[in-house]
Amino acid sequence: MFETFSILTLQQYWWIIISILASALVFLMFVQGGQTLIYTLGKTDTERSMIVNSLGRKWELTFTTLVTFGGAFFASFPLFYSTSFGGAYWVWMAILFAFIVQAISYEYRTKPNNFLGKRTFEVFLFVNGALGTILIGTAVGTFFNGSLFSVDKMNLTNIFDSAISRWETPFHGLEAVLNPHNVALGLAVFFLARILGIMYILNSVKEENIFKRGIKQMWYNAVPFLVFFLYFVIALLLKDGFAYSPGTGEVFMEPYKYLHNFIEMPLVLVMFLVGVVLVLAGIALLLFKNSIKAIWYSGAGTILTVFALFLIAGLNNTAFYPSSFNLQHSLTIENSSSSHYTLTAMSYVSLFVPVVIAYIYIAWKSVNNKQIEASDLNDDQTHVY
Repeated sequence: MFETFSILTLQQYWWIIISILASALVFLMFVQGGQTLIYTLGKTDTERSMIVNSLGRKWELTFTTLVTFGGAFFASFPLFYSTSFGGAYWVWMAILFAFIVQAISYEYRTKPNNFLGKRTFEVFLFVNGALGTILIGTAVGTFFNGSLFSVDKMNLTNIFDSAISRWETPFHGLEAVLNPHNVALGLAVFFLARILGIMYILNSVKEENIFKRGIKQMWYNAVPFLVFFLYFVIALLLKDGFAYSPGTGEVFMEPYKYLHNFIEMPLVLVMFLVGVVLVLAGIALLLFKNSIKAIWYSGAGTILTVFALFLIAGLNNTAFYPSSFNLQHSLTIENSSSSHYTLTAMSYVSLFVPVVIAYIYIAWKSVNNKQIEASDLNDDQTHVY
């Protein structure tokens, strides 16, 4: 079946797969968001342990999705992987460090003879929650604002230095924080993760005091989220975008490019608008109806919104990883993808994705079949983080 697809169709197919993984990752970052609220929502050791154990049921899903996202990007668009992961390595090393300390924290927080104490590992969880969300959001912002790199495939003929891509600043990706548009997206992801974290904790933890604090914290996080998100979206729709000619591959700046992408792909625009409405509906349900089901509304909205943003970043003749050093070195789904053979083979593997999604759903339901109570922490049959 996939053998008959053109190379462009396969490239578009895999950009859609990448976009789905990215949207799932942002939703699952409610774990990171919840980790930044351990001491805000939990005022006693028991309350904090209830919060950590509710998040501990899901942290591996976020980590696995992040690894799958990176692996899929590497296999389908290897030139992006080598350019970004190999050039902007300080950013990715910081993200990797943040997720390493997360894994260590859940593993050793309640281990016997823990000489560092619970609080140390809870601080590590906060570091993961803050750094992981802000840095990933800021890195994705460069998809719309560009990065300082160059690409020269002729370097393959150089015996002593055959690297195709080079980063053109000594900061290797950290310079992305100097762009307010990138930072706005990073902070929007941070506060969104905290919003989803609150919703998840209130959905999975049965404790009246935590619930009351969660409602209060929702106000403190919903307002800055809306400010940063609206700034990012408005600036995105008004800015010049990185377009390319499908015939020649020439990259050029197009006024209102991302607005044009929404208009020219109306289904994507509908998904974006529905996603935003669902996120706001979830926030309203929790604030005004005290509904613990708000996570499902805002979670679905997050997936649709991020999915739409990734689609306008890479489809409709748009350079998804633009070079602000040299426009013609920008990466597109056409000039950075694997071969037709590789994309075809991977496409057959992708048919198992629905099976994986079904497994995650079943595992989620079985683990979250009841809310966590204080008594569960003393149950010998329950794994305690």
